[in-house]
Amino acid sequence: MTDLHFDETLLNDNILDALWDMHFDKCTPIQAACIDQIIEGHDIMGVAQTGTGKTAAYLLPVLSLLDDGGFPEDAVNCLIMAPTRELAQQIDQAMQGFSYYLDGISSVAVYGGNDGGRYDQELAALRKGASVVIATPGRLISHMQMGNLDLSRLSFFILDEADRMLDMGFSDDIMAIAKQIGVNPQTGVKGPFKCQTIMFSATMPDNINRLAHTLLHNPVNVRIAVSKPAEKIQQSAYVCYAPQKLPILKSIFKNGFTTEAGQQYGLTRAIIFSGKKQRVKEINAALKQLGVNCGAMHSDLSQAERDDIMYRFKAGMVEVLVATDIVARGIDIDDIQMVINYDVPRDIEDYVHRIGRTARAERDGVAITLVADDEMGYFRKIERFIERDIHKNTLPEGIGEAPEYKVTEGGKPSGKSNKRYRGKNGGKNGGKQGGRQGGKQGNKGNYRRNNKSKNTQGK
Repeated sequence: MTDLHFDETLLNDNILDALWDMHFDKCTPIQAACIDQIIEGHDIMGVAQTGTGKTAAYLLPVLSLLDDGGFPEDAVNCLIMAPTRELAQQIDQAMQGFSYYLDGISSVAVYGGNDGGRYDQELAALRKGASVVIATPGRLISHMQMGNLDLSRLSFFILDEADRMLDMGFSDDIMAIAKQIGVNPQTGVKGPFKCQTIMFSATMPDNINRLAHTLLHNPVNVRIAVSKPAEKIQQSAYVCYAPQKLPILKSIFKNGFTTEAGQQYGLTRAIIFSGKKQRVKEINAALKQLGVNCGAMHSDLSQAERDDIMYRFKAGMVEVLVATDIVARGIDIDDIQMVINYDVPRDIEDYVHRIGRTARAERDGVAITLVADDEMGYFRKIERFIERDIHKNTLPEGIGEAPEYKVTEGGKPSGKSNKRYRGKNGGKNGGKQGGRQGGKQGNKGNYRRNNKSKNTQGK
């Protein structure tokens, strides 16, 4: 379904009021496919990448149903599981906006790494029976083991980024939570208190199929194709040997970067991604030695440390963020000028997530990927997906010769170049009822139709 507007769905008026105030008019494809199906009571298996509007696709219909009433007031009615604290916080922020006109709908975000005061707030909200709980698996399991919450009357169970949760080792935790809400993990048969289950995943590997078969009952399957990166992102790559990556990165920060079109960029607002936290630490340390105002973001940091570095980066107090992929799915900053992939993502979705942090809000942006000789096959898959050859930059002077960029038909790298790397660093690896209500009824329809250029993606 295309060009569906929110006021054409089954969402109630209070939700539509909030969307109207937020200038959200037209549904994204995942929202158009899911909203009415959820309101009609169907389980959902959705495959969609971050940035397609999937948070609103499940939050809006669930909040609409909760607001319509008929659910116990002293129970947790909706549980949303997220793999990381950052995503849980992002969902909670979306919840606050969408529920602005909803009376009696409460929520709490539950995640680890907090001080005692935060834990006490979580405990009070869980025991009182918050309408919506947004939680990471580990922290929720801790509360369950301490008897801090009752999920026996849960009405909605939502797994967001289920593939990432399984990748992070949360499979047993999810099964333990499923038992508490009346799902038998052996048979998939739900208990007497009906719980509507909704799963979203960026990919659909075998383990997600098995989980869906266990938890979902006659689900509606929704698959949204991975979107290609925005055309205004200027993508390029350095083909190199692995030991050349850090010297290339240092050269970029010393001398700036000039695009294929001759546009020059300084490194004032940039994110460098690596899939390994130890490498993130090494890159951050090397850049600090160069005098770069940078900070690292990875899973070894405490929640307070992660919140602090993210606050300072958003505020511009830190200019360069070196991060693992947890940030690719959790950051929402509009002025990122450059994204550098220190390594080539194994999944096309991760590449799209990463470089999608730049060229936002009508701005231009640059995405650079460092492609080692053993990563060529993965990078060629990305090129095939976006249906273009990404420009290959010339290596900076003094770094040595580059391997030939050549990939076999099967997508595997064809092997190292006959030329050996001879760089000098080669050994290093381096008021609702008043005027608003009256004016709304007369103007809302025309406003929505005439303002389609507004941001409709939302959350």
